[in-house]
Amino acid sequence: LKAVNQIKATITLVGKEEVIRNKVKEFTGKEIEEVSDRLKIKNATETIEMVDIPTHAIKHKKDSSMVVGFNMLKEGKGDVFISAGNSGALLTGATLLVGRIKGIDRPALAGILPSYKSRLLLMDCGSNTNCKPINLLQFAQMSSIYLKNTFNMDRNPTVGLLNIGTEETKGNELIKESYKMLKEKAEELNINFVGNVEGRDAFSGQLDILITDGFTGNIFLKTVEGFGKFIKKTLTESLKKNILSVIGSLPALPSIKRFGKMVDYKEYGGALFLGVNKPVVKAHGSSDEKLFEYTIKQAEKFVENQAVEKLIKAFEQQEK
Repeated sequence: LKAVNQIKATITLVGKEEVIRNKVKEFTGKEIEEVSDRLKIKNATETIEMVDIPTHAIKHKKDSSMVVGFNMLKEGKGDVFISAGNSGALLTGATLLVGRIKGIDRPALAGILPSYKSRLLLMDCGSNTNCKPINLLQFAQMSSIYLKNTFNMDRNPTVGLLNIGTEETKGNELIKESYKMLKEKAEELNINFVGNVEGRDAFSGQLDILITDGFTGNIFLKTVEGFGKFIKKTLTESLKKNILSVIGSLPALPSIKRFGKMVDYKEYGGALFLGVNKPVVKAHGSSDEKLFEYTIKQAEKFVENQAVEKLIKAFEQQEK
């Protein structure tokens, strides 16, 4: 409801029509048709729960909001699909119903995080818990093409491999083999690979893309989000501790608000599934109205910037 007035696109809410209508009326006191002619409803009677087995859910819950949404995307009845639901089901549905880009073995989640005077793209941040080195190589390739095109970068983005040390010999077998493959193929695939990166150095502003498997990436992502919340909470409590700290903080309030906004992961919206034929965006499982608002605005930009089309074109040229 907040996002529809800030974008040009039409938003189709996929789900149980009665529930959606009642909620819109509760929030606005109006029917959805009265709120905006760019707000629509597509009825879907089933729900894929977080505990559902992804493949089984996609195949058997044909009238779930996720399957209905994917079919709309596939049939050209939508340009981008957003969900905060079951990540495994979202990846399965995107792969089975929308289809993978030719040349990509596994699609992956590209999440944007704050970094010093910049942004950091984390890939994969939760969709592939078991990976092979070829997957991490493709993650690096996809994220490089995506970041350069979507954010109009005038240079080749820097790519680092998340590891427990910077030496080539550090890490488990997956990371050591991935390092070798990235080093060997970097020039051929136009990847600006800078080597292993420790977690503490990821936000220095020197790195654009951090590559890892979805298991490690998801832990890293949620740790960063949790630490951001911790900083905001403790800073707020410190400033409100007594009357002197409150008075002393008043001149710094604009700076504090800017800082709070910069470390708030909600400001960066959802994660784009790179590797499928149409834009699919995964919103955080604990999304609130603010995060959904930003994610919807971000999703429109994905379509306008032709992020997926540019990725398809790049891999088609590589195949030749």
